[in-house]
Amino acid sequence: MNQVLIKGARLYGEGDPVDVLVTGGTISEIGCVSAPEDAEVIEAGGQVLLPGFVDLHTHLREPGREDTETIETGSAAAALGGYTAVFAMANTDPVADNSVIVEHVWRRGREVGLVDVHPVGAVTVGLKGERLAELGTMAKSAAGVRVFSDDGHCVHDPLIMRRALEYSTALDVVIAQHAEEPRLTVGAQAHEGEQASRLGYAGWPASAEESIVARDCLLAEHAGARLHVCHVSTSGTADVLRWAKDRGTRVSAEVTPHHLLLTDERLATYDPVNKVNPPLRAGADVEKLRAALAEGVIDCVATDHAPHAPQDKDCEWSAARPGMLGLQTALSVVAATMVETGLLDWRGVAKVMSERPAEIAGLPDQGRPLAVGEPANLALVDPGAQWTVRGAELASLAANTPYEGMRLPAVVTATLLRGRVTAREGKIC
Repeated sequence: MNQVLIKGARLYGEGDPVDVLVTGGTISEIGCVSAPEDAEVIEAGGQVLLPGFVDLHTHLREPGREDTETIETGSAAAALGGYTAVFAMANTDPVADNSVIVEHVWRRGREVGLVDVHPVGAVTVGLKGERLAELGTMAKSAAGVRVFSDDGHCVHDPLIMRRALEYSTALDVVIAQHAEEPRLTVGAQAHEGEQASRLGYAGWPASAEESIVARDCLLAEHAGARLHVCHVSTSGTADVLRWAKDRGTRVSAEVTPHHLLLTDERLATYDPVNKVNPPLRAGADVEKLRAALAEGVIDCVATDHAPHAPQDKDCEWSAARPGMLGLQTALSVVAATMVETGLLDWRGVAKVMSERPAEIAGLPDQGRPLAVGEPANLALVDPGAQWTVRGAELASLAANTPYEGMRLPAVVTATLLRGRVTAREGKIC
């Protein structure tokens, strides 16, 4: 039986280092452990051991844009970033709006085997927002779809959104909304504010996000449904979420690493690598998002990992596709913005990057406590290490990282999926 011994790790970064023995996919012993014969030994040297990360928002591009990413390359990036489960968004080509496509994504993820790939089903047929997709069929398929989203497009018709939320209650699934009132963002290129005005960009107002979140929270409350808000980007949205949660609405929300670190001041370079939807916001929004994540008003971190081919980014701003890479840099950005600032400790990181996203998506074997008898989905992190981000060196087929050349803290040194080492010291195993 396969065994892995992690020697001298600090669980959640707390207390004295201990040894953790993994046997057959399960944590079998914690304490002072002698290495069993033939066990793979990982010398942790006091590094932080966390439950493997779960990403509710990943674009793997397969099927349809395998020139920018595949399930294999995206899974490799995820494993190197400490992830043991990712949710692949539905805006593929063809769209994942039926059981055939979601089962293809699910099966391909199992074949690759580096992370658990859970397909996200589309809410509406073709992401067009006109009629509901086959939610029930996808939920009952082999893929067992638990999250549905038209991400990249807002389900802007309130009647369609109401029906989706009502239908979701019978299936016990989550509807995840890309909150953007399209009539307020026609032609928008950047956050509506001082920077956009100075640079000559058409503005993307914060109210376009906040108004949809408020509407959908009311619809979810009425239906008794579970709503998840994708990539929260404004301080006003955090206020709406606090209000809705105080009312007992079943709403959860995510924030991306780039919205925790970067501001619209980066737009001054006119570099399309900084173009993303929703856009980078003002510094005051960034500070509010960090506080809301620390408080629990925003539940978790999700990468919105969005690889793009060079021709879709190395062009004029108006023609560039929105999106950034995120899987391999997420932990480091969270360490820089939340841990080094004292807003979260490492147990808090486990909560927002593993425990809450697993809970939101209903994954019983992810985000589990570091305890004997629990599944060995694990991430080992060196909190004192630093690394320089180079897009060309990342596992993704794309290189559109906004952190190019940045020196970031914290390095994932090993990832285990059900007791099997999938990544170690920057290499896929």
